[in-house]
Amino acid sequence: MGPGRALHYELYRAMWGALDFVFPPACVDCGMLGSHWCITCLSKVERPPSPLCEVCGSPISTGTVCPSCRRERPAFHILRAWAPYVGGARAALQRLKYRNDMGLGAILAEQLAALLKDLAWPADVVVPVPLARRRLRYRGYNQADLIGWPLAVTLGLEYMPDSLRRARDTRSQVGLTMQERRENVRGAFSANGTQVRGRTVLLVDDVATTTSTLSSAAAALLTAGAYRVYAVTAARALPEHGLQQA
Repeated sequence: MGPGRALHYELYRAMWGALDFVFPPACVDCGMLGSHWCITCLSKVERPPSPLCEVCGSPISTGTVCPSCRRERPAFHILRAWAPYVGGARAALQRLKYRNDMGLGAILAEQLAALLKDLAWPADVVVPVPLARRRLRYRGYNQADLIGWPLAVTLGLEYMPDSLRRARDTRSQVGLTMQERRENVRGAFSANGTQVRGRTVLLVDDVATTTSTLSSAAAALLTAGAYRVYAVTAARALPEHGLQQA
């Protein structure tokens, strides 16, 4: 990451720190004042159950690759998530998504950085999944950016939020079947080849459900010349949790 982006992030974080000092935040889980997510509640967050599909990271009972990835392998090389989309993780991501809580973005980035250190993926650039334009206009920010930016700073990787864009707006994925989700986002992204050509990309999003969005985004990056795409999300919606929507 260039020094300009890193400095911008540190100034942004300092601004939020000053606001937290004046208006102490409440833990997203227990409500205790003093932090966005207290250490006690953070330590209670579940981890995805093992064993996991070696491609998409979904829990499996037999073999090494889940039935979905055997039928149609995603464009990304590997996907992993920090936590299931339940409890405190779900509450944190809802607050991040709808209340622009930059403090939670930084906390989630720290958890992902620890996960990625164990995974030792050879990524050299971080790219967030972009929002549909109409949702970005309405919300004013991209929640994946609030995780991806501090994650890139923590990992010391180049951050390229403009290298991937929505080629067209899509319907909300909420309520769609797996096949409808795939069709909804097929060809929905385009990537800047001058920025990603020959690079190993770490693609970042907040929640993975069927992985259709991540696969479509990865396909665009690979088409533009990226060498390989790894994907990571803060949370994963699992079948036993009813595939709860973000």
